[in-house]
Amino acid sequence: MTRCLIGDERGFATLRRTPAGHLRAIALRALPRMYRPDRRRFVFRVRPAQGSMLSEGLSSRYTAMVLLGLLREAPEVIADVLHGDGLVAVCDSLLAEVPALRNLGDAALVLWAATALQHPGVCGARERVRQLLAEQQTPATVEVAWALTALSHVSAVAGQELRQQTAQLLLAARDGRSGLFRHATGRGGWLRGHVGCFADQVYPILALAHYAIVSQNTEALRVAGCCAARICSLQGTDGQWWWHYDTRNGRVIEGYPVYAVHQDAMAPMALFALEEAGGPPRRAAVQRGLDWLVAPPELGGDSLIDDDAGVIWRKVARHEPRKFVRRCQALVSRLHPVLRVPGVNTLFPPTTIDYECRPYHLGWLLYAWPASRAQGWAT
Repeated sequence: MTRCLIGDERGFATLRRTPAGHLRAIALRALPRMYRPDRRRFVFRVRPAQGSMLSEGLSSRYTAMVLLGLLREAPEVIADVLHGDGLVAVCDSLLAEVPALRNLGDAALVLWAATALQHPGVCGARERVRQLLAEQQTPATVEVAWALTALSHVSAVAGQELRQQTAQLLLAARDGRSGLFRHATGRGGWLRGHVGCFADQVYPILALAHYAIVSQNTEALRVAGCCAARICSLQGTDGQWWWHYDTRNGRVIEGYPVYAVHQDAMAPMALFALEEAGGPPRRAAVQRGLDWLVAPPELGGDSLIDDDAGVIWRKVARHEPRKFVRRCQALVSRLHPVLRVPGVNTLFPPTTIDYECRPYHLGWLLYAWPASRAQGWAT
């Protein structure tokens, strides 16, 4: 299959000049194929099978993420993606599930979508998030970050106490030695307690930026800015946003997989939010991330951007037994912070494409790159 028009120099040059607009076009082409109007849900993923694209599962979590990405789109675009359904109607369906939700992340994302839509069902969703936060001793950092972002989309008065408590819980996951966030708000287990993934950094940056705006909290802005500075300093020379970090010393433990959603959506959405809250711009880092996605050097001229299939493939990974290198690197770095397993790029080269696409990636892409920003980004 042909990807990214790499063989066409004119197409390649166009993509280099306007990557955000090109990626938006792919997202808006792919998302209608991922939506099930009979269930008012997006599928869990699509992947190639026997010459076509196979849809698998349904995901309320991913549906909430796509709703957030569609918020700033034109009405006709929303109608096309949702097969004539409206954002509120889909949100109604998500809110109906909230009382039975046991996962904090799921409830937080529905609350986030509902607050962003100013849906009248916000109060019930906020109460469910409050209950789940109280029930969990050491919730995942990412899920707490989603909750704080959701709570920071309401007025300064509504939910103020819960918002402050959630912010403190999120800040407790930060390791002051590096400025990075651990995977959980508690200390975690012996083997991986020192490991924080990329998502554990960008979602807190996003949440604390929104929290700083609604609460005028300068400490939250400072912490978000320090975390952003650290991950930007660690960005790969070709623009890769690496996967696992040592939160004790702020070094990369293992870089792969490199996920497409990190390159074009999650890093931009966090760094843009930080800039809007008053932090320094990190636009060069955003651009480097896009440049990698257009032409990852690991793939020797291939790309995760597949114009023929109309999707962006999930990641570039090592050719390895499942998570073998990550587990080994976590173990040796636990034994000593500077230790790493040698020779992994030779033994397990990062040349494998994960041929699947998940709708949340495309939703976050739209969230990070509304039409006005994508058009203004063209060089």
